Amino acid sequence: MLYIHGFASAGSTGSATQMRNHLYPKGVQVISPDVPVEPIKAIGFLKELVANEQPDLIVATSMGAMYAEQLRGVKRILVNPSFHMARLLTFRGLGRREFRNKRQDGATEFKVDKAMIQAFQQVEKDSFKGIDATEKALVWGLFGTQDKLVNCQSDFLKHYGKAQMTLFEGEHFLNDKVLSKVVMPMVEASLEIQN
Repeated sequence: MLYIHGFASAGSTGSATQMRNHLYPKGVQVISPDVPVEPIKAIGFLKELVANEQPDLIVATSMGAMYAEQLRGVKRILVNPSFHMARLLTFRGLGRREFRNKRQDGATEFKVDKAMIQAFQQVEKDSFKGIDATEKALVWGLFGTQDKLVNCQSDFLKHYGKAQMTLFEGEHFLNDKVLSKVVMPMVEASLEIQN
């Protein structure tokens, strides 16, 4: 299984660690890399990773879910997807940001600039392309009812339909309760893990 983290995060995020601890005894390996900060590099890196690793499932949050939506042909669970990163960053302002989790390369901060926003615009142009009935059946969207940071429910509904969408009591960032009560049961069902 591949876990793709959100913006300003890292593969070491608590959600990935919790999933790894839960799934490893059940014979599932969770890959959770640091996604490159630069959007064009990030989508290229993820496409190559999926081609090489061929995961049975991708679970992704926020910005990671925007990238994951484009990784066709694999089962994907998109948690609070942020399909409009360029717009979000334009309104939140440019400048230095600190990573919320420890990165493998030791980086502690990065810069949001106009070039990054333009790169997100370029990557976002490939969202929702080539979705047929088979592809629709591979994707589930999970949306927190108290998410005050991002709301892309209408985008998801338009392209994937209500049958592929689940609402949960929660905010933008995952917590232990949402992970164990909402995300993990969906992961186990998707991977056909017998309890």
